[in-house]
Amino acid sequence: MSRPLILYRRESCHLCDYALEALRAAGVADVATVDIGWDGPLAERYGWRIPVLRDAAGERELDWPFDAFGVRGFIAGGAAPLNGD
Repeated sequence: MSRPLILYRRESCHLCDYALEALRAAGVADVATVDIGWDGPLAERYGWRIPVLRDAAGERELDWPFDAFGVRGFIAGGAAPLNGD
């Protein structure tokens, strides 16, 4: 069973739309999306890195750019651990 995924994004973000397409192409049917907004701790953390895919356990993140192949690798555990956490 795979871990739940979170996609950090902003509204009206074309790269975020591409990220959702990559997730669908990778066969990911269930992903929570979180709008980081422009102010606050999420905006400070993710700012210009979005879209960012994170496992719900918070152990790994996958920064843009990624495609369906990269998403599958991330789900399989192939992405690097978080930096600076």
